[in-house]
Amino acid sequence: MHMRGTPTADALATELCARLDRLRWSSTHLSILLMLGAGWLFDSFEVNLVGSFVGPMQKHFHASDTQASFIFWFWLMGILVGALAGGTLADRFGRRRLFMGTLLWYSVCTVLTGLSPTLDVLLVLRFLTGLGVGAEYSIINSAISELMPARHRGKANAGVMNFWPVGAIASALLALLLLNTPGLSDEVSWRYGFALGGIAALLVVFLRRRVPESPRWLVSQGRYAEAEAIVARLEAASGVTAGGAGSVAGTAVAPSSVGASLVELVTHCPGRLALGCALDLSEAFGYYGVFALLSIVGFKSVGISEADIPYFFILGNVGALLGGLTMTVIVDRLGRRRVVPGFYVLAAIGAVGLGLALREHSAGLVLLAFMVGNAGATGAWTSAYPTFTELFPTHLRGAGVGFSVAVGRLGAGFGVTVVTAVGSSSSVLAACLLVAAFWLVGAMAMVAWRLRGGMEAAGRSLEELAPVRVRAEVAAGAAVSGSGVVEL
Repeated sequence: MHMRGTPTADALATELCARLDRLRWSSTHLSILLMLGAGWLFDSFEVNLVGSFVGPMQKHFHASDTQASFIFWFWLMGILVGALAGGTLADRFGRRRLFMGTLLWYSVCTVLTGLSPTLDVLLVLRFLTGLGVGAEYSIINSAISELMPARHRGKANAGVMNFWPVGAIASALLALLLLNTPGLSDEVSWRYGFALGGIAALLVVFLRRRVPESPRWLVSQGRYAEAEAIVARLEAASGVTAGGAGSVAGTAVAPSSVGASLVELVTHCPGRLALGCALDLSEAFGYYGVFALLSIVGFKSVGISEADIPYFFILGNVGALLGGLTMTVIVDRLGRRRVVPGFYVLAAIGAVGLGLALREHSAGLVLLAFMVGNAGATGAWTSAYPTFTELFPTHLRGAGVGFSVAVGRLGAGFGVTVVTAVGSSSSVLAACLLVAAFWLVGAMAMVAWRLRGGMEAAGRSLEELAPVRVRAEVAAGAAVSGSGVVEL
């Protein structure tokens, strides 16, 4: 990455980041993981509520299957826009400001969703909620990667994302309670679900105040004194004597707009950006395609009642949690270049198995296939996010993740409409085969990355993967040009 800097500034930046990587795991790291992971929990909680309540909402608003798929589509398009804007804003204004604001935005819009008077209003609120969720994707992955020691980074990042199946299970349990509460009609039950989810998320907004700003982001902005103070606190929490750092005044180098970020990414990190986009496109099409297919077409074809759907999501996400936790244990040991394509292939096999089970019209087989397929799918996408997040340089990390997520949401939007259309008009097996093909795209992208000599990131510092280069102004105020590198 071509950047401008002075040796003194680069040396300070490198040393501060190295001190972060040398830290032992502490209760502070665990607290950061829990607070950031809670955001993923509520993102999952909300989208899985739609899966459980899409039937009652469809009846309440007299919507067709196509109109019901728009509930997912508008939400996904909101994520697309939110990821693009949120990632760039996080690179300009910091991780902490954004992950506080986005969760608050999400909470308010989720509560308002439960008050929707018409389908049109509901769709608009789905889009607005997605804005907060998309920004969260970019910001949380950037923050957790930058705050964790190198040897724990993969596990910590994957651990945060394993809050997704936990949120899905919690959502299904709430849906099960609301859908089976005597005297509570379907027309009202879904409203309570969204309102309760949004209110609960407000608690996490309050708790997140304790999560610090990313020292790596502060370093990329030349704000060494603030970065030093945070690193010193983390060292104290880990029982390490503060290392101390000098002081150099600096100016921010983050691009000022979405367009500028994209130009710099395409110019200097084309291979890394292509990998992130391919992995996210593949997993988003596959995950949301199956999710929408089951919710709108699959459960009806097997004769599963609306009251029983939450049971499927509970057990299916138990499988997801097992797959995600397995990946978390092995991702740093075996490395990204082995684990990621392996889980993408397992997800493809799971999609084929689900299609065969749906064709047999057996609820038991569908449940088993859903659990197995969800384990592979969750292991795939939770391994993908740490992989492409850590490859981007700090001053472009939010934007890089945001662009990858945005491309993925295009795939997801295409997936929920095309897969449900194929499942409705042709066959559920054909729809699942289409999903499997997209899962294989991610596996092939990771294999291509390895064959082209792409770096294995497990255990390496972020600065080794994308060297820090900051532009600093010394006391005289003159900027000094430094050498740069071009990343794959």
